[in-house]
Amino acid sequence: MNETTEKPAAAKKAVEATEPVKKAVKKAAVKKPAAKKTAAKATATKKTAATKKTAAAKKTAATKKATAKAPAKKAPARKRESRAAMVRRAHEINAELAELYPYAHPELDFTNPFELLVATVLSAQTTDLRVNQTTPRLFAVAPTPEDMAALPPEKLEELIRPTGFFRAKTKSLLGLSAALRDRFGGEVPGRLEDLVTLPGVGRKTANVVLGNAFGVPGITVDTHFGRLARRFGWTTHEDADKVEADVAAIFPESEWTMLSHRVVFHGRRVCHSRKPACGACPVAPLCPAYGEGETDPEKAKKLLKYELGGQPGQRLRPPADYPGQPAPPMAPPASAS
Repeated sequence: MNETTEKPAAAKKAVEATEPVKKAVKKAAVKKPAAKKTAAKATATKKTAATKKTAAAKKTAATKKATAKAPAKKAPARKRESRAAMVRRAHEINAELAELYPYAHPELDFTNPFELLVATVLSAQTTDLRVNQTTPRLFAVAPTPEDMAALPPEKLEELIRPTGFFRAKTKSLLGLSAALRDRFGGEVPGRLEDLVTLPGVGRKTANVVLGNAFGVPGITVDTHFGRLARRFGWTTHEDADKVEADVAAIFPESEWTMLSHRVVFHGRRVCHSRKPACGACPVAPLCPAYGEGETDPEKAKKLLKYELGGQPGQRLRPPADYPGQPAPPMAPPASAS
């Protein structure tokens, strides 16, 4: 009897001894998912914080970029006007420019059609001043188409190097000189249809030569003229031929050549590309683009160039009625002193 009683008691005691272990295991099993849940929550929180930080950084960078690109001053919105009103205003602008620049003229030095043709070809991608400082040496060596066509390319390149793009310009000058010699008896033709067949000669160059060497009316659409024509609301086109056609429809043919000079003069002296001197512009009340540049009169006055700013002009030999100073000749090389 005693042996039988002792066995159940021992078994009961063993079971009781294992109970704390089971409870501990069970408790650990319960805590483990909770720990995992806490860790996952912490990770998610970190990710959310990082995402918010990245988004905030991107937003700040985008704001800074937008601020940097935004213009300092917005020009007022242009008012819509009828064609009749635009044409009337265009003629008023021309009259104001005529009063401001009664001495307007081509700003390339020349004494004959050939010199003007060559100078105009050289003026591409450079200033008229640089051309005027370069051509005296050139025309001393090659005063006629025959002389220029006979020059070795290396010699011509050396003579016109200061104007830039001298290899392409050398090719054009040799080609047009040979064409004048062979097809036109050494004379510059007085017709647009003939001029545009010469190497390096387009409508702009042809109109410069026709208007100033032959007295044939023409509109010269260079970068200055195109810019002002758009600012004045005379055209919306960028293409030079379309700008020419639009402006030609506004003004009588008799005005074309002088209109070109006046507008180009104004573009070089007052209505600059980057910062127009709006506050010192006589045509400001008529200009729909007023406000694109400096409107303060004193600050705008400091932006004026050439004779309006008390500086030398572009021609070494300007017309007698030019109120400014002649441009200085090109300085000799340092080794030539």
